[in-house]
Amino acid sequence: MGDRWHVEVDRSVCIGSAQCLHHAPDAFRLDSARQSHPVEPDTDASEQVMEAAESCPVEAIAISLPGSGEAVFPPEE
Repeated sequence: MGDRWHVEVDRSVCIGSAQCLHHAPDAFRLDSARQSHPVEPDTDASEQVMEAAESCPVEAIAISLPGSGEAVFPPEE
């Protein structure tokens, strides 16, 4: 994909379903409270990270472009 992304998990929304780990096991971890967090908040764009964000049942994962903050996921309406 060639882009860099900034990945955030809204920990007040995360329910610890681990769907992100299923789709992108190298990009996300669950902490002792079963809250997800990105391994590297600024990372290379990848289909796996996008699939993780799209599969989150509570839409806790946001992806943006570093610097501009332009939303990649969820897309701005």
